[in-house]
This record gives sequence, C-alpha cells and structure tokens, in this order.
Amino acid sequence: MKRTAISAIIALSSAACVTVNIYFPAAAAEQAADQIIQDIYGRPKKGDAPEKPPNESGGVDVDTSLGCRVLSFIVPMAFAAQLDIDISSPGIDKLRASMRKRHQRLSAFYASGAVGMTATGLLDARDLALVPIARRNALKQLVAEENRDRNALYQGIARENGHLEWESEIRATFAKRWVTNAPRGWWYQDDGGGWKKK
Repeated sequence: MKRTAISAIIALSSAACVTVNIYFPAAAAEQAADQIIQDIYGRPKKGDAPEKPPNESGGVDVDTSLGCRVLSFIVPMAFAAQLDIDISSPGIDKLRASMRKRHQRLSAFYASGAVGMTATGLLDARDLALVPIARRNALKQLVAEENRDRNALYQGIARENGHLEWESEIRATFAKRWVTNAPRGWWYQDDGGGWKKK
C-alpha cells in the first residue's frame, strides 16, 4: 500500500512540476534580424552581442519543489537549452545575397521616397510620381522581387528553426527592425498604415 502511495505521489509530482513552454525568442529574433538587415544594407558587421541571461526569452519553467528537485535527477534536462534563432542555411544565405544585390538598385528609391517599408515587413511603391515614367515598371518589378524574397526569408527562418508557427512573429520582428536599421529620410508605415518619414 505504501509503495503504491509513493508511486502515485511521484507520478503526480512529475506531471505537475515540469512544464515545457516554448516561447518565441524575441530578443534572439531581433539580433538575427539586425544581422541580416545590416548585411543587406551593406553596413559593417558589429561584434557579437553579449550573451543573454538564461531564460530571458523563454524556455523551460521548472518548479523548485522537493518533488521536482528529485525528478530533476531522473529526467534529463536537455530540453532546457536556451532558444536561439538559426539563420544559417544555404537557402537563407541565397536569399540574403539576392536581397543584398537588389538593395543597391533600391537604395535610390528609398532615398527619394518612391519606396517605403510596410508594417508587414514588405516594400511598397509608395509614390510612383517620384519616378520617371520609363522606370516605373522596373521599380514595380524590383519591389515584387524583394517582397517575394522577404516572404521566403520569413518562412525559411521559421522552417529552419522547426517552428512554422513563428512565421508571423518573425515577420513582425523584421518589420520593426527594417525601420530601426534604416537611415533617416526613408519612409515607413506605422501600425495604422499611415506613411511616415524617419
């Protein structure tokens, strides 16, 4: 009888005290976005950022009750590793190279205000009146190609990290970081869809 009661207590403790929550690692996503964006914009790469303290961006919640401390000797804690965003894959590298090359042609359109960054992490031909008629179709094609690559980048990062459900959060992170890393004078959409000059 005592053995059954002890087994039941251990089973209940193990079920109640370890909860694995996989959170979107927002800080790591911002660092990854900055690294990619600065590479595309052609800015010099900064040194590695200092490491974040454990569990800053999510991970594993562990109860410190006696039952959980006992269980920690039994259950391996390999799943407790801090989450990070992996941006190193041949597909992502290819997209970055394509976007970096295209940025050289887009930069004049950013500077003139003809192109702006949307609140969804894409580009929009904001004011075609600023572009000579003969170049408007070329600009539209550049914007369409860039948006195709940006969508593929957000999907690729989510897929590479094994969390397809993170795509919308990756997109939202990039939408903010494109603007943060942009030079003064470029146009962007606020959350309400209105255009503003940085």
